[in-house]
Amino acid sequence: MNKKILLPIIIFLLCASCYKSIAQSKKPNIILIYADDLGIGLLSHEGQRIIKTPNIDKLAQEGIRFERAYSNMLCAPARASLITGFHDSHQKRFQITNGGAYINAEPSSLNEIEETINKKLSPIPNRQVFLGEVAQNRGYKTAQFGKLEWGFSATDKQMKRHGWDYYLGYLDHLRAHGFYPPFLFENGKMINIKGNTLNNSGKSGEPETPKTFKERWNMKGKEMYSQNIFMDSIIKFIDTNKDNPFFLYFPTQLPHGPVSIPKVHPDFINNNRLTQIEKEYASMVKLLDDNVGQILSKLKEHNLNENTIVIFTADNGHEIYYSKSGRTLKPYTNMQTGERFDDYERKYYSNLAGDVFNGNGGRAGLKRSNLEGGINVPLIVRWPKAIQKGRVSKRLIANYDILATIAEITGYSKKYKTDGLSFYDELIQKSNKHEHDFVVYSSYLGPTLITKNGWKIRTYLKNNAFELYFLPDDFREEKNLSKDFPEKLDELKSKLLIACDGDFYNGLYK
Repeated sequence: MNKKILLPIIIFLLCASCYKSIAQSKKPNIILIYADDLGIGLLSHEGQRIIKTPNIDKLAQEGIRFERAYSNMLCAPARASLITGFHDSHQKRFQITNGGAYINAEPSSLNEIEETINKKLSPIPNRQVFLGEVAQNRGYKTAQFGKLEWGFSATDKQMKRHGWDYYLGYLDHLRAHGFYPPFLFENGKMINIKGNTLNNSGKSGEPETPKTFKERWNMKGKEMYSQNIFMDSIIKFIDTNKDNPFFLYFPTQLPHGPVSIPKVHPDFINNNRLTQIEKEYASMVKLLDDNVGQILSKLKEHNLNENTIVIFTADNGHEIYYSKSGRTLKPYTNMQTGERFDDYERKYYSNLAGDVFNGNGGRAGLKRSNLEGGINVPLIVRWPKAIQKGRVSKRLIANYDILATIAEITGYSKKYKTDGLSFYDELIQKSNKHEHDFVVYSSYLGPTLITKNGWKIRTYLKNNAFELYFLPDDFREEKNLSKDFPEKLDELKSKLLIACDGDFYNGLYK
C-alpha cells in the first residue's frame, strides 16, 4: 500500500483508539435518588400487587438489588448517617435542629434565622468529610434537589460545607410536609414560587374525613407542585452538565405525606379496591416511578446511560398517610381486636392493620421502629458499564456505607473516619475486601444490631427487654430466640453495648 495512503489510516486508528480509551476512563456520573418513607413492599419487583413501578423495576433488572440493605428508622438521622458515614447510636449524637425555623421567613430576616440556627450547632471539624464533599473534591459538579440535608432546619453555611456546588429545595423539613411551597431556597437565596400562597406549603390534614378531603382538593394558592419544580431543575442540570462528571443527589419528598398529588393516576381512577385517599397515595408512588423514568430517558438522550451510576434507596421504612375510619387507623390499631400496636407484645403487621398496600412487605413494624419494617429498605444500583444485569446480593449493607462507596468509585484518597465500608467490590464482582460483621441503628424503642449471618438483637428499653431473632428463617420477627440461645444473646448484647459507646440509651432516639 502507498505510504501516503497508509499514514493517514494509521493516524486515524491511533486517534480512534486514544479517543476510545479516554471515553472508557471518564469518571462515571452519579445520581442518588433518596425516596422518603418508601416502604420496601411498595415496589412491584418486591411483590407490590396494586402499584406498578416499571422504571424502578428496570433499575433492578439492569443492575444489582440488595436484599439486606438497612437505614435508620427516621428521616433526620437517616440523612445524617447517609452524608456523614456514621451510625446513629454513638454517644456523640447528630445535632438535629428543630423544624419550623423558616415558617415566617422573609428575605430581610434570612440572615438572622441562619445565624440563630448556626449558633446552636457545634463548629464542623475540618477533618470531617461529607458525601457531597467527596465527589466535589474529585472534580465533580455536585447538586442537591428537594428535601435538603438532615434538618429539621438547615442553613446555606451547612449546605456549602457539606460539598454542594448547587442546591434547590426546602431548608426546613416541616415545610416539606406540604407540596406547594410559597418559596424555596436556591444557593442561599429565597425564590418565590408563583401561584403558591399558603404559608404551610399546602399541607393537608389526617386522617381522611370529608373535611380533610375538601381541604386537600381546594387548590386556591396551590399552583406549582414541588416535585415538578425539582424535576424540571434536575433535567436542566443534566442538560447543562452532560459533558462533565456530576454527582446529583435527589432527596425527593415522595411518597412522604400528608397525601398530596395534583391528579389521580389513570392506573387507579377506576380501582374499586381503593379508597379515594389510597388512590391519591398510590399516585404519589407512581409519580416517583415516572420521575425515575424521566431521568433514565434524559441519560439515554445524552449518551450518558452506560457510564452513569444510578443509586435508588429510601431513608426509612413504610409509613401510612391514608388512614380512614373503618380502613386503617392512626394511632396504629389492630383492626381485628381494636388493640393498639406497641411493637413489643403486639407487633404491627399490615394484614392486622388493614394496610391494603402491605407497604412493609409483610415485615413487622413501620417507620420509627427497630423492627424490619422500619429499617430494611430498598437499595438498587444500576451502572450498565460495570454492573452485570439482574443481580441480587445478600451482602449486609448500611446506608452509612454509601459515602465510602462513592469515595472509592471517585478515587477520593484523603484519610477520613467512617463507620461505613465500601461495597464497590460487590458492584463489580471482585473478591470482597471486607464487609460488615454487623450494622447498628437507633430507634424510639432502643438500638438494634443485625449480623452478617442474619442474627438480630433488638431492644425495647422501656421494659429492659432484649430480643433475639434469626432473620433467614424468620423475617417477620415472630420467634424470639433469646431463651433458646442465651449465649448468642449475650454475645450480641456485648457487641451492641460497645457499638453504643457503653450505653444502650445512646441508641434510644429522643
